[in-house]
Amino acid sequence: MRLLAIILGALLLLIQYPLWLGKGGMLRVWEMERQIEVQRETNRKLQTRNAALDAEVSDLKQGLEAVEERARSELGMIRKDEIFFQVLESAPATAKPATPTPATAK
Repeated sequence: MRLLAIILGALLLLIQYPLWLGKGGMLRVWEMERQIEVQRETNRKLQTRNAALDAEVSDLKQGLEAVEERARSELGMIRKDEIFFQVLESAPATAKPATPTPATAK
């Protein structure tokens, strides 16, 4: 009877092995769930970026304001009837060299 209990216990452990460590086991399932969560986060970031790009494309298609803004900022273009003023920043004042003090004769 004792031998039968040991054999049944060993069979029970052998049946549990594929459940925990086999090809479709729990460890593999946990790893796949972690990878799925990482991929979902990546997808969320990409969806946000795509939404911003979609809004920019529709803005460029609908109005000239976005095109004009890009031409001004990226290409430095101005309209035909505008006056262009260029403001140059002044260079910082250079420090005057220290005046040498005459050496006292001893």
